Amino acid sequence: MGYTSNSGSAAESPRRTSVSALRERPKAQVLIIGGGINGVGTFRDLALQGVDVALVERGDYCQGASGASSHMIHGGIRYLENGEFRLVQESVVERNRLLKIAPHYVKPLQTTIPIFSTFSGILSAPTRFLTHKQGKPKERGAFLIKLGLSMYDFFSRDGGSVPRHQFRGRERALAELPRLHPGIKYAATYFDASVHNPERLTLDVLQDGEKAGIGSGLPGGSARASNYVSLISNDPASTDTAAGSAGAVVLRDELTGEEFSFQADVIVNTTGAWVDLTNEAMGAASRFMGGTKGSHIVLDHPELLAACGGREIFFEHTDGRIVLIYPMGDRVLVGTTDVEADMAQDAVCTEAEIDYFFDLVGHVFPSITVERSQIVYSFAGVRPLPRHDDTQPGFVSRDYRIERSTREASGAAAAQGGKAAVVLSLIGGKWTTFRALAEHLSNDVLRELGMERKVSTAKLAIGGGLGFPDSEDGIQDWVKKHMAPANVEQGLGADRVSGLLTRYGTRAEDVIAYLKAGEERKLRSTNELSVRELEFMAANEQIGHLVDVLIRRTSLAFRGLVTGELLNEIAEVLAARLGWDAAKREAEIHHAQEVLLRFHGVTVHSLVA
Repeated sequence: MGYTSNSGSAAESPRRTSVSALRERPKAQVLIIGGGINGVGTFRDLALQGVDVALVERGDYCQGASGASSHMIHGGIRYLENGEFRLVQESVVERNRLLKIAPHYVKPLQTTIPIFSTFSGILSAPTRFLTHKQGKPKERGAFLIKLGLSMYDFFSRDGGSVPRHQFRGRERALAELPRLHPGIKYAATYFDASVHNPERLTLDVLQDGEKAGIGSGLPGGSARASNYVSLISNDPASTDTAAGSAGAVVLRDELTGEEFSFQADVIVNTTGAWVDLTNEAMGAASRFMGGTKGSHIVLDHPELLAACGGREIFFEHTDGRIVLIYPMGDRVLVGTTDVEADMAQDAVCTEAEIDYFFDLVGHVFPSITVERSQIVYSFAGVRPLPRHDDTQPGFVSRDYRIERSTREASGAAAAQGGKAAVVLSLIGGKWTTFRALAEHLSNDVLRELGMERKVSTAKLAIGGGLGFPDSEDGIQDWVKKHMAPANVEQGLGADRVSGLLTRYGTRAEDVIAYLKAGEERKLRSTNELSVRELEFMAANEQIGHLVDVLIRRTSLAFRGLVTGELLNEIAEVLAARLGWDAAKREAEIHHAQEVLLRFHGVTVHSLVA
């Protein structure tokens, strides 16, 4: 997925090229199944070590749980109560690292906890700590929260990138946030971090991996990845005389239905909540997973946005669930739930969950009313948690582990004396720790291959974070340097360049060069995209469906900005670049409408005749 400067004429899409690279050389040392942040992070790490690695994702990159997160990069203060001190320490270290190596997407986030009592929860907390059972909800008072935040600061002491916590009494807290519930006794404020563009950060990590594989001398490079490719079964009939490995599986191109065999010495299963189903497809059923569903809503609510004062409001609801109200640009994110997931059902935000969110807003901001008409987007995902039986969902470990198994050679491979293939299944994992997790998982893979680590990713900038300005003045200087105000047609004024820097980080330089190299035209339906930028995405970012642009290449859907006119305009541009005929173009519009309605509660009326 290296950047190309092709013209806007129709050509084989980069996604089709990526599938062809897998099909034409159907083997690698390592095959990663799953293109969420943990799979993609492992792909990048292995590519940097010189491993011949391939990755496939059955949907789009960051489409599953990775794209349904609370958009936080955090140490997990609540995990202290679970006794997960190792995870908290790793999380705060990784949070601080991401602030440095991915500053284009990861930003400091001021967070306030409204507190309604002083000593509440002191007696019940030890029981929760020892048994991991919720029991009767009992809110945590100032004493417990102060203790937790002090421990949190302690874990952040080395390489800290954020200020220490502060406590405010009622009077001062209400002076800072006057719409808070007047019954509060205290407010505690600390800093974590946010990631407003998790999908694009995932794409940056992926592109770093692909770039590392260029120049290897291997056909297609030593780091190949494709979205919309699924693993459907093992392939015991493989007759690869060179490898004779048991690591052959059957892959399917989900956009064309084409199937082909692919072989690897090590298979890494990073399919999240679907780990057991993926192992079953490979003929090795497992019972590792027990995910829970988390839902969120996005509100267009200026009053609530102003009430937050630019801070995330993070607190314990009356049922003991930790929830959040989180300003993001001109929208407010509200979440999250934590309920048992039914893997046979779509993960969607339900009406009951929406009622729950409205109730929690009222718990903190009782003078603010929220209505369903103010919801512009909703989303849900299944957390990749370990099987937890009777443990309450909120107390299930967010830590990760790696399960190793082998697949014995069979069929033709066995007849040729083929060796067993290793399968590493990732159980758990969270956004904040993806880099450390990928390092751990990659080290396990390297051990299996008998290879040594060459490069550490601990201080290696991610994608457009390389050279990203470290101050607001630096950002303004960068924007001025890349403006082209004299070119009205290209529209590269301050707002446009600033938007490109926000979307791509310093990789915006490549985008700007691409915009200048061809005929440019603004879209009628939005000021945030142009024809030429859409062509850039189509040429460089493995777009498989129209909806990929709306949800994962931009934040247009998240902010409730999708219209029928926008669907038609984007479809028209993509059709010309990706070779869609009229029927395919119309099908993509209807597919986008269906996805937005079914999974995100958004109705977009079509303009297709």
